[in-house]
Amino acid sequence: MSSTTIGLGLAAIGRPQYINVRQGADHNKSEAYYRANAFKMLDFAYEQGLRHFDTAPSYGKGEEFLQQWYDQNKPKKLSLSTKWGYTYVANWNLEYNGAHEIKEHTLDKLLEQWSVSKNLLPALKVYQIHSATFESGVLENKEVLQKLFEIKNRTGLKMGISASGSRQTEILEFVAQISIKDKPLFESFQVTYNILEASTHKVLEGLIKSGRMVIVKEALANGRVFRNEDYKHYSRLYKDLESLAKKYGVSEDAVALRFIIDHLGPDVILSGASTAAQLTENLKAMSFKLDYQELLSLKQHAVNPDSYWNERKMLIWN
Repeated sequence: MSSTTIGLGLAAIGRPQYINVRQGADHNKSEAYYRANAFKMLDFAYEQGLRHFDTAPSYGKGEEFLQQWYDQNKPKKLSLSTKWGYTYVANWNLEYNGAHEIKEHTLDKLLEQWSVSKNLLPALKVYQIHSATFESGVLENKEVLQKLFEIKNRTGLKMGISASGSRQTEILEFVAQISIKDKPLFESFQVTYNILEASTHKVLEGLIKSGRMVIVKEALANGRVFRNEDYKHYSRLYKDLESLAKKYGVSEDAVALRFIIDHLGPDVILSGASTAAQLTENLKAMSFKLDYQELLSLKQHAVNPDSYWNERKMLIWN
């Protein structure tokens, strides 16, 4: 079996709306409800053996909830990761029509958000640039890179990035080469990778072999791996996933996660579950193994990265 572990991402737990085509039952959208649910989910995840939790200031109250839970419980052997560079601006307004989070990859934003995120130490192990891109200029901002280097040396944190978009491969290759004083600055790479979007496979394999940490996010393609009448072009994928789910006695999400474990073998796959039932189904991915032919069949469902990301742009916050 792979050494991959499943972690819990707080993107859908820390705020009342999230980009996902698969909607759950209506429930209370108050901040109090979400705080209680976050604590419940973190408790349940920890009881199930999960030790990696990932958040960000832009995940609504996600970082705050994680900090409060951590301070109250003082759990052992945690590996927390957070990010900087996005600010949540919807402020729990369910009618908000603009972008719910705003990117700002400046030194001022790094200093502002680090002043809060550092309170997660010593459980904090990975600190990441949130959705690093060439366009934001952050990867060539010497002031920012130097400050990250100083934080890394002072705290012992793994410095990392998260990446999104059709240029993920280029970003990963570029970031892997960034060094200060002849030492690589970045040791952790959080990437969107799933059955539909596996274009980064080769570069991720190289990073894993070199001892870098690889964290997979959006493993279920924002819910697109589940049968949906709006995505009839994935009907063959749905048929294959449902057939394998029946064979192994699990749900489709477990098969989709197992594909990533057996095909890539990253350090961590982040579950985006917001309920104990969802997380329970996700964790069944650890109970079986796909064979070579099954992996080969699922690999055929990968789509062109530009098509994948253009489709993702059309998803709404709900």
